[in-house]
Amino acid sequence: MFKNKNADGTLNLCGSKITELRKERDLSQRALADQMQLRGMDLNKNAIQQIESGRRFVTDIELKAFAAFFDVTTDELVEPSDSVPGEAFP
Repeated sequence: MFKNKNADGTLNLCGSKITELRKERDLSQRALADQMQLRGMDLNKNAIQQIESGRRFVTDIELKAFAAFFDVTTDELVEPSDSVPGEAFP
């Protein structure tokens, strides 16, 4: 049987990290969506809200754009915030 959800029911691994990075930069969801649109991503405030809450999948293209905007690696976006660097996923 295929599972497209995390154990907690979310549909992506990066939503909470995107929230964390966005808040560190004092950006609203709308401001982040505007920045993503400037980078060619078709994302609006509602899409950002759904990504951050884990109710929307994130494409690899979007993941790469988020990583570039926040100046982090894609691995950093999908690693749990409380993980130890180099530690494997459970």
